[in-house]
Amino acid sequence: MEKLNLELPELPYAVEEALNRLRINIKFCGKNTKIILVISSTPNEGKSFVSVQLWRMLAEAGFRTVLVDTDLRKSVLKNRHSFSSDQELKGLDYYLSGQAEFEDVVYQTNVENGDMVPCTNLLENPSSLLEDDRFRELFGKLSEEYRYVIVDSAPLVDVADGALVASMCDGAILVVNSGETSRTLIKQSLNQLDRADCKLLGIVLNKTEVASRAYYKYYGRYGRYYKGYYGGYGGYYGEKETEDAG
Repeated sequence: MEKLNLELPELPYAVEEALNRLRINIKFCGKNTKIILVISSTPNEGKSFVSVQLWRMLAEAGFRTVLVDTDLRKSVLKNRHSFSSDQELKGLDYYLSGQAEFEDVVYQTNVENGDMVPCTNLLENPSSLLEDDRFRELFGKLSEEYRYVIVDSAPLVDVADGALVASMCDGAILVVNSGETSRTLIKQSLNQLDRADCKLLGIVLNKTEVASRAYYKYYGRYGRYYKGYYGGYGGYYGEKETEDAG
């Protein structure tokens, strides 16, 4: 297996703690929840940041975890984290188009216990590839080899890719941009996940503003608001708290 190096930023303490709370809650989702989709309604809500950091934390906690970048139209991971490898990178796009096999596209990384299936070339219309049996077979193989499969996907609202990917996952975390994403869009995204038969595991409220200590309160057994990275990192809300997170 080839080695892939990623540059990962050091996070502020409050952000690290918020993400750690998310990691802990994922552990309580049950042993049958293995393929976890991290998705948003629209672009620029922070889903890729959340997916990478959740993958890192699960791996560093000792769970064999693989990150799969399925945002074949507008992936930001390769540039944001400055991928480097001794060999030519072949990612999900190569596998789905039949130009590479499973063992060619799964990379070890500089994160212990953390492997990755990257996206190496952006495509204008990847929907037909995502509908191919090879995609489902890939998820099947990964779920056999890893405790967790973290999936970064295209947003739900703009294109059909996100719903296609969701239909193959055990559950989803919806990332919501605080103060920007409308309730209508959130409700639309939840309906799409429901139609895809993908269980909502929770909602991450991102980019929150913390004006005073009054915001530092629990919501059920789940997360808090935290000020920090990208202007504030939000809490994690389980299924019972979803309505309060809108």
